[in-house]
Order: sequence, then C-alpha cells, then structure tokens
Amino acid sequence: MITTDICIIGAGPVGLFAVFEAGLLKMRCHLIDALPQVGGQLSEIYPQKPIYDIPGYPEVKAQELVDNLMDQIKPFSPTFSLGERVDHLSKQADGSYVLTTNDKTQIHAQVVVIAGGLGCFEPRKPVLDNLENFEGKGVAYMVKNPEQFRDKRVILAGGGDSALDWAIYLSDIAQRVTLVHRNETFRGAPDSASKVFDLANEGKIDLILSANLKELGGNGHLASVLLEDKAKAKIKIDTDFLIPLFGLSPKLGPIADWGLTVDRNAIEVDTRDYSTGVERIYAIGDINTYPGKLKLILCGFHEAAIMMQSAFKYVYPDKKLSFKYTTVNGVNSF
Repeated sequence: MITTDICIIGAGPVGLFAVFEAGLLKMRCHLIDALPQVGGQLSEIYPQKPIYDIPGYPEVKAQELVDNLMDQIKPFSPTFSLGERVDHLSKQADGSYVLTTNDKTQIHAQVVVIAGGLGCFEPRKPVLDNLENFEGKGVAYMVKNPEQFRDKRVILAGGGDSALDWAIYLSDIAQRVTLVHRNETFRGAPDSASKVFDLANEGKIDLILSANLKELGGNGHLASVLLEDKAKAKIKIDTDFLIPLFGLSPKLGPIADWGLTVDRNAIEVDTRDYSTGVERIYAIGDINTYPGKLKLILCGFHEAAIMMQSAFKYVYPDKKLSFKYTTVNGVNSF
C-alpha cells in the first residue's frame, strides 16, 4: 500500500501544478494517470503545439510546459502510478480513502484530488472484426515499455504526433517498423513527418500511405495484418505487434459512480475551494464545472492553489494554516 497525504488523479498540467501548491504546504502527493507518461493531453495529443496564454511565456510548446512543471515539482518528490486507472474508491473509518487501480495498486490518502482533464482517456480503436481477440496478444494501444518491441516486427497505424514520434523512436529498437496511414500527408508536427519520410527513404522503416487496416490474422497471437489501399488492392504484412494510434476518447470512467454531482460529464464544485459534494474529494481543471467556468490551463492553476489551502485542514487537522508568499519563504524540499 502506498501512503501519501494527497492522491491526485490525473498527471496533466493542472495535476502537476497541484503538486507544487501542496509541496509549499508540506503535503506529499501521489499521482495516478491512465496514460503511460505525465502531461495528459499536452504530451499525448499535441506535444509540439504552441500555447500562448501561460503567464510569463509569450509562447511555449506543450511538452516544454510539461517538462518545466516537472522541474518545478522536483523538490517535493512526488510519486506516480502511470498507465493505471482508478477503479475503486473506499472511504475509511477516519475519513481518509483507499484507491485501487486496475493493476491492483492501492493508495491510502487523506485527500483525493480529481484533475483528470476531460476524463479517463480510452483509445479510439479501429473497426476490425476480430480486434478484441488480439488485444494484449499483439495489439497494443500505447507504448508503455519500448523494450517490449526490441527486435520485433511492429506495425504502427495513425497520422498524428504519437504515430510519428513512435515510428522514429522504435526505428532504433524494433527489427522492422511499418507505419500505415490512411492519407498521403500527416497531421502531426512537420518536423516529425519530415524525419519519418527521411527514415523511409533510407530504408530504415516501411511507410505505407493511403491504406487502411482491414483484417488481423494469427492463432492465439497476432501474426499478420491485412491492409487495403485506395485502389482496393490487399497488402499482407507479417508482424509481431500492431499499435493503432488513432487518438484518445475522453470518458469520466469509474469516477461517475463515486456519488459526485455530475453535469454533462463534468463534476460540479464549490468555487470557494473547488470541493465536490463528497468530503475530502476535490476537482480541478477541465473536469470540473461551475458558473462562469473557463477551460483554460491557467484557470486550473488558480483552482489548484485555492483547493490546496482547503485540503490542508484534512492533512494537518491540528495545525493552523499560515499563508506565506514564496518570495518570503522560498521553495523548500521535504
């Protein structure tokens, strides 16, 4: 069992900044995220996209912002459970909570903070008749451990940043990488697309454009993928793994069953401290809703600062909170 003061569900930018605000008040944090890396949408969907409304940054790339947030919270030594989803929440006799993930990881916390952005992301799956038969048996929807694909034949499908980035990365690890995309051009970062075309021209990866996934083959484990090009011609490729990277679909997930007040897939909160209707559970960032709500990262940062001041009373019930500026106190590690 992992024991912490505050368990934050969601390791996107707002969840990461909440660690900083908690750290200033000497509260420890553990973060859980269904994605295999921190950063939420910023890292998974548009890492190279410029953001213009972060104070102090006329322009900052999404991944650069995530990297800076990680540097900012480093003094407070947060811990993480990545690639895991919270499946169960159990309230204890003293008011604290035990959270259990789909990998059976258990976290005991005095306070729960839901910072899950638009919700728990689920992969958008290709429409293939026998897809479920090969899930976990050659079909994967994200790369948790690149070493799993060392010296293996891998087919990536998709045209966004994730597909491009993993094609580049795995070209040095896998025995053979094939990138399949239904169009002639990519929607990902131009620089990444250029690198993929260069790798294809050098013979380091196979690039198949204007083609769709049609059928999977294998006996107990994926062995081949059948493609169909725009001329309806069939292309069969022997492979060990297929990784469809068609984006993510946000869903509230098991959180919807926790007794919270939910409006259109968002959690209603009290704007005095962004608490939910359930004691010791807060919601910050895009996942919450209230009159006048703006779904901006900077608004989530504000919510994180306010709610941590409120959470303090549950972590330190015998202490009086004394607000101090960082310009006076500085930032001290644990």
